[in-house]
Amino acid sequence: MIKIEDLSKIYSGSIAVDGISFEVKEGHIYGFLGPNGAGKSTTMNMITGYLAPSYGTIEINGYLMGKDTDKAKKNIGYLPEIPPLYPDMGVREYLAFVAHLKGVAKADRKSEVDRVMKATSLNDVSTKLIKHLSKGYKQRVGIAQAIIGNPKVVILDEPTVGLDPEQIIEIRELIKSLKGDHTVILSSHILSEISATCDDVLVICHGRMVACDTTENLLRSKEQKKILNLKIKGDKEKVEEILKTIKDADKVEYVDKEEEAVLFKVEFAKDKDIREEVSFALSDARLLILEMNEELSSLEEVYLALVREADEKYEAELQAIRDGVDLDEIYKDTETENDNSKEPSESIMDNDNKEEAK
Repeated sequence: MIKIEDLSKIYSGSIAVDGISFEVKEGHIYGFLGPNGAGKSTTMNMITGYLAPSYGTIEINGYLMGKDTDKAKKNIGYLPEIPPLYPDMGVREYLAFVAHLKGVAKADRKSEVDRVMKATSLNDVSTKLIKHLSKGYKQRVGIAQAIIGNPKVVILDEPTVGLDPEQIIEIRELIKSLKGDHTVILSSHILSEISATCDDVLVICHGRMVACDTTENLLRSKEQKKILNLKIKGDKEKVEEILKTIKDADKVEYVDKEEEAVLFKVEFAKDKDIREEVSFALSDARLLILEMNEELSSLEEVYLALVREADEKYEAELQAIRDGVDLDEIYKDTETENDNSKEPSESIMDNDNKEEAK
């Protein structure tokens, strides 16, 4: 659906996006994460055709941006962080205007506006002026204008910023409803929002792609340990004694007591699975397991770990450039050397120019 290859953007010698490549599958919802200044907005502006890249290619549904730009843009709906609304227009009036701008045939405009208003639950405010709407309804209007013309790709930049908890839940459900009919790229600083909404996650830092995977795979890839949460009916000392006999249990921790049950956490290596052994050991001791579940790392923990790694790598590169060290030296015996056949600096500029861009 979307194919990005070696995409780069340079502003007056400063690298905003540095040779990123990734593919987006049809019908999925992607979370796009990164610290402030990481290059998220620049990347989204290039994908939508608002900015021209310095290098690289952007392919949208088979059309190359820059070559088949008009056809590529017809496949994209975009909601920037500040929705492009006209406050003195009514909701239906505004959406009809957007349909005209997007080239929807005159005979089809009314039915298309009806479709997007129904999809975004705007019928009750169809005649209201946009300036009189709540923040949540303004966001709905913004999403409605993005999906007019039924684009294959919908890009949403911080769609829940400034909303109250109830509005966030409503917009989250609305975004989920787009899945399948549309491929969605969602940028947000609210990681719980990404975790609850998205199938896949893209993480960018210092203008470079540092992760592109399913949410589940990303969570598992950064696990150092697994944790088994247990709720067991029985005596604390007896339960603890049994759990400590489990061969691969690295740590057994008592958590709390709930009526006749005790809560424990058991830590073990991420390449092990101790659930069966725990179940048999407690059963043999005639201890009833009321609950047993495996605790995954949170997306927040994984995201922070990825950003820390990217920061360390970036600082190492800058120091190497200052010291005049060949960048190949700091990639020896690393996965980066296996994944990249050229130095990062080669995708944009030589080392002398990169020194100026610091």
